[in-house]
Amino acid sequence: MPPTLPLPPPPQPVERVVVGFSGGLDSTVLLHALKAAGHAVRALHVHHGLHPDAARWEAHCEALCAEWQVPFASVRVQVRRDGGEGPEAAARRARYAAFAEHLGEGEVLALAHHRDDQAETFLLRALRGSGVDGLAAMRPWRPLARGAVWRPLLELSRAELLTYAQAHGLRWIDDPSNADVTLDRNFLRQRVLPLLRERWPQADVPLARAAALAAEAADLLDEEDARALAAVRTADPQALSRDALRRLPAPRRARVLRRWLAALHLPPLPAEGLARIEAELLPARQDAEAAFAWSGAVVRAWRDLLHAEAEHAPLPARWEAPWDGRLPLVLPDGGALTLEGAPALPVPLTARARRGGERIALPGRTHSHALKHVLQSLGVPPWERARLPLLCDGEDRVLAVADLLYAAPFDAWLRDHGARLRWTPP
Repeated sequence: MPPTLPLPPPPQPVERVVVGFSGGLDSTVLLHALKAAGHAVRALHVHHGLHPDAARWEAHCEALCAEWQVPFASVRVQVRRDGGEGPEAAARRARYAAFAEHLGEGEVLALAHHRDDQAETFLLRALRGSGVDGLAAMRPWRPLARGAVWRPLLELSRAELLTYAQAHGLRWIDDPSNADVTLDRNFLRQRVLPLLRERWPQADVPLARAAALAAEAADLLDEEDARALAAVRTADPQALSRDALRRLPAPRRARVLRRWLAALHLPPLPAEGLARIEAELLPARQDAEAAFAWSGAVVRAWRDLLHAEAEHAPLPARWEAPWDGRLPLVLPDGGALTLEGAPALPVPLTARARRGGERIALPGRTHSHALKHVLQSLGVPPWERARLPLLCDGEDRVLAVADLLYAAPFDAWLRDHGARLRWTPP
C-alpha cells in the first residue's frame, strides 16, 4: 500500500485549503496528500512569465488538477524589482501579493516548504546578519490577508516527499532555474548543504531546530515589545513619544521601532535608518525638523514626537484651481476636496496651495490671525501644513484650510446650509 504523509492538522479550523501549486515536486506532493487526507482543496497557480516554459507549466498544472478533480485557477503577475531587490525577492513579493488577493474568507493558503527549505532559509538569514526574528525563518502558520499561510511539510525532508511521489506515481515539473547557482538559495542548495551533509548527514535537522528555537525566542520578545510599544504610544498611532523612547534600552528601542513601522504597513527600516534615528532624530531639538526617508516612507522628529508615514510631496507652490463645489476637486497630490450637504458653493472659489503670509479671520475673533501661527497652536506639523489646500474668495481671502479651519463667513454659510467641507488626504 502506498505510504501516507504524516500531515499535522491546521492550528485552527478552515473551510478550504488553497494550495500554492507550481507543479513542482513539493507542491504536487502537498496537493495530492491534502486531497488524500480528505481536505477540501483548490489549487492556485501563479504565472510569473519569467521562463519560456511558463505557459507549459501552467497547462500541466491545469491538466493534473482536472485529472484529480481539484478546482484550479491561475493568476498572471508582473514581476517588478524595487530598489536593490533581487529577482528571487521580486518574484516572491509578486507571488504573495497574488495569493493574498485571491484568498477568500475561511480559506488558508498551504505552501509546500519542507525541512530542507527551512535549513536553507535559516542559513540565508544568518549570512545576512539577521536577528532572532529573521533566524526564525518560515513559520508553520501566519496570518495572510483574510486567512493564513499554513506550511504542513516543514517537519519533512525533501527525500521523504520524493519517496511519497515515486510510490504514488506522481508527475511533476523540474524547473531548470533551480540549477542556477548564481542565485543565493540555489548556491546553498547545490553547493553548501551537500558539503555540510558530508560531515553532518542530517544537517537540515539541527538547522531547522535552530530556526524553531529562534521562533520561540522571537515570540517571547514580541510580547515584551507589544508592552513597550504601548508605553511610548501617543493618541496618534503614527507618532511616538521621543522622551519615552529614550528611556528604553537601545535593543528594545530598535525592536519597538520596527514593530511600530510594521503596524503602519511601512517598509522595514534599514540598519542605516536605526542608526540615523538614534544619532539624529531622538536627540533633535524640539524645534528641529530632522527626518530619515527610505523606500517611500519617512520618519520625522518634531517637538517631543517621532512621526512616521508614507512619504507625500507637498502641493505644488503655484497650484490653484477654480471650484464651485458641484463635484469633488481632485488635488495634484491625489487628495480631494468634497462639499457635502449642499449642491454647490454660494459662489465659485479658488482652491490653492499655501504660499506663506496668509491670514484667517476665525469665528468669534475680532481680528485676523497669521495662518502659520494658528496651525502651530493647533499642533499641525510643518510637513502637514504644506499639504493643506486653501479655499479662497475672489480677493484671495482664506475661507477654509482643508477641513481643519474655517473663516467666520464660510463657517456661518456651512452651518446655515447644514453643509460640510471634507478634505481627503492623499
